[in-house]
Amino acid sequence: MNKDFIKIDVKDLVDWHGGYGEGCIVSDRITKEGYKVGYMYREKPDEGRPDSGWRFLAGNEDDEYMNDPNNAHIFAVNTICNYDPDIIPYIFSNIGSVYIRINDKEFMIDKKDREIFIARQKR
Repeated sequence: MNKDFIKIDVKDLVDWHGGYGEGCIVSDRITKEGYKVGYMYREKPDEGRPDSGWRFLAGNEDDEYMNDPNNAHIFAVNTICNYDPDIIPYIFSNIGSVYIRINDKEFMIDKKDREIFIARQKR
C-alpha cells in the first residue's frame, strides 16, 4: 500500500539544538496514516549522519511492519513536532530516553508496565 505523506503546514515549533543533526526516523503510521506518536525513544545517533537519535512510532506496529524499511522515513525533528505537537515537551530528553503515550496529550517514561495509548490525529 503506497500512501502519500499527510500534507501539513510546517511551522518553526522547536529550535533543535540537540547536539547532533536534526534527522529522526518516523513510522509511516504517523506521517501517512495519521496516528499520533505513541512510542518514542532516543538512541545514540548514527555517526556521520544528521541524526538526532529520535525514533517515533505510533505504537501499533508489529515486527513484520517494522522489518520493512519502506514503512519508515527520515524527517527533521521540527517536522514531526508539527505532525504531533504533544511530543514537544519531551524532545530535548537525553539519549536513552523512552516514552509511551498514556492519554490523548501526555507521555510517561516507559517502565514496560502499561499499554501504549493509541490515538489518531484530529485533522
